[in-house]
Amino acid sequence: MMKSRSVFCPTVALIALSLYATAAGTQTRWSEQKANSWYAQQPWLVGSNYVPKSAINQLEMWQEATFNPAEIDQELTWAERMGMNTMRVFLHDLLWQQDAAGFQKRINEFLTIASRHHIRPMFVLFDSCWDPLPHLGPQHPPTPGVHNSGWAQSPGAKALADVNQYPRLKSFVQGVVRAFARDDRILAWDIWNEPGSDNAGSYPKEELPAKDKIARVTALLPQVFAWAREANPMQPLSSGIWAVDNSPDGADLGELQRIQLRESDIVTFHNYSWPEYFKRQIAWLKKYNRPVICTEYMARSVGSTFDTVLPIAKQENVGAINWGFVAGKTQTYLPWDSWQHPYVLDPPVWFHEVLRPDGTPYRQAEVDLIRQLTGRPGN
Repeated sequence: MMKSRSVFCPTVALIALSLYATAAGTQTRWSEQKANSWYAQQPWLVGSNYVPKSAINQLEMWQEATFNPAEIDQELTWAERMGMNTMRVFLHDLLWQQDAAGFQKRINEFLTIASRHHIRPMFVLFDSCWDPLPHLGPQHPPTPGVHNSGWAQSPGAKALADVNQYPRLKSFVQGVVRAFARDDRILAWDIWNEPGSDNAGSYPKEELPAKDKIARVTALLPQVFAWAREANPMQPLSSGIWAVDNSPDGADLGELQRIQLRESDIVTFHNYSWPEYFKRQIAWLKKYNRPVICTEYMARSVGSTFDTVLPIAKQENVGAINWGFVAGKTQTYLPWDSWQHPYVLDPPVWFHEVLRPDGTPYRQAEVDLIRQLTGRPGN
């Protein structure tokens, strides 16, 4: 979602997480054989990280007042036409706290729409990126010229810092996973997006101190995997490896990345770099003998493009889920540096997104390539 680095610091003897230890008899991590057997039954997975163009964040996407099934149906129609068969979609713990039954109903409606377009989403439960002070209700309008100016963390800083809120977080994880644990319309569960991201370039005053946040997330992440496994889902669990710039061959990973690899049923990762580094990362991740899916890539101006990366993913049988589908209120067609220098005009090259708001391609050649590689005829 954004480039950042995290360093584990064992402060906060924290968090009486022993109170929430895994129950006896809980589902265990999938074996390599089970994971690979599952992957063999999937098509080559191609899609985008998805939020409708009218939503600035996952809260605006899902809240009853702004949930827009007609818009979702239209946008997933566009995705189906280019051969996409999955979408990575973010949930939020506050939505479950506010109205669990209503949220579950809207998730089911989203799955009905997605299934109609032969798209099986990967749902993201928690996210450490961007605004650490999420709130329910109306969301602020986009900040002009700024990339992802309204995206919200889950859990927010206050909940992460308060161990008394952890039972509520556990209720969210187990409630939503249990509700859809046997639903084959869902591809997988992404437990935590970029855990421990410090957001130093975007929300330095609102964030928890970096060492404190990283320590809390490091302690909590294995428990969230355990909570999800207690719901016995038929779908695999994962959390995408990220921020490995200092360990290009995976030989010197941070504690969070080691937890992600140790706990995940299938290996997922983020890579916004040049194609040679993308291929190099695939090589060392495949040594774990599990399916490999890239759940974030494609940032044109820093070297990650459909033209160069997607053919490698196809050749390596690695799933490929790019950041951004339709340009809208997230404004992620603007680059990360727009936080320091807001754009008055559109950038000379779009950063993320595949389509303009009306559904026409930003670059027709990219859509043609996606169709070609997924075997989808043009129309």
